[in-house]
Amino acid sequence: MAKKLRTFVRGLDSATYGLNEFRQKQLSYDRVRNDEYVVDDAKVGHSGDSAQSKTWWRIGPGDEEFLTQTIHVHFVELPPRSSNHGHGHQNEAAFYILEGKGYEIHDDQRYDWKKDDLVYVHTDSVHKHFNPYDEKAVALVVKAKSTWMFMGLIQQGRSGPIDRPDEFGPREEWSHVWTPGVKDRKKVIGLEDTIWEITPLGNQRIIASPEKTDGRIHSTDSYELKIEPGSRSGRYWKMADEVFYALEGDGHFLMWEVEAEIAEKYYARVALEPKRYDFTKGDTIYVPQNHQVQIFANDGSTVRLFQSQNRLFRTLGYDNIHYVENAPAYDALQVPESAATVDA
Repeated sequence: MAKKLRTFVRGLDSATYGLNEFRQKQLSYDRVRNDEYVVDDAKVGHSGDSAQSKTWWRIGPGDEEFLTQTIHVHFVELPPRSSNHGHGHQNEAAFYILEGKGYEIHDDQRYDWKKDDLVYVHTDSVHKHFNPYDEKAVALVVKAKSTWMFMGLIQQGRSGPIDRPDEFGPREEWSHVWTPGVKDRKKVIGLEDTIWEITPLGNQRIIASPEKTDGRIHSTDSYELKIEPGSRSGRYWKMADEVFYALEGDGHFLMWEVEAEIAEKYYARVALEPKRYDFTKGDTIYVPQNHQVQIFANDGSTVRLFQSQNRLFRTLGYDNIHYVENAPAYDALQVPESAATVDA
């Protein structure tokens, strides 16, 4: 990598008040990335890797195209019987375990994990990842790090003494400023902690959301979506941008840009024609802010997707998902009681 500095958060400037030209430039870039995309190889400004472990970014604020800084995606790989360096940062992170098993040490506490678990690194955590087993472990990491950086929460680094120790008093509990009760929440969410349910989007496993209060995560929402061969998700409209990772199968996304017509109030103008983005297992798919989206599975291929978004959008007044069209599986359940009686 030629970069001399690591980008944590990007600035946004313009000679005009309207930013339509900037948005259109962002929307022109490809939104599907495979293993060929390494936007940051962790050689600059990253303290987590050991001689054995490996970290690489696929989506983040260091992207030359500057697609997003609300949600970031990188990978961590631990070979058999290895660990990475411990470090601490103020931002949360969520690790979806793609392969293998292992455990974490967070604030001197152990948390075991396995494939398909979602593991939370909590706010202000000193953490280290371990793989004591004979097969490698790989995790997909999603986080909203730039949110912390933008808000000035930048105290991070390796374990060690503070600068100017003579100017400060003795140690006190950092947790005095945490949300009450967070220490009792789960740090690892497994399949046994969630259920699959049919929603307007389709067959979903809700892993992290504001309503799911058992997990210790505040910054990102996550779910899995399963689409049967030849079928599709619901078509939905939301303001938040999103990142999907294809855990299984292949298919395509349709994305409709939504333009803002600013008259006596804001009006939404939806593109007549969507853009199509094909994907296969292992791809990352990025959905920009303010789009309508629908996902299709190819014939003969079951699709399973992991999705995350920055929860901050929900606190900014964009808490709703508008469904233009429900998933076929959801509509099939909405049979009127009278019709079901006649059929019987």
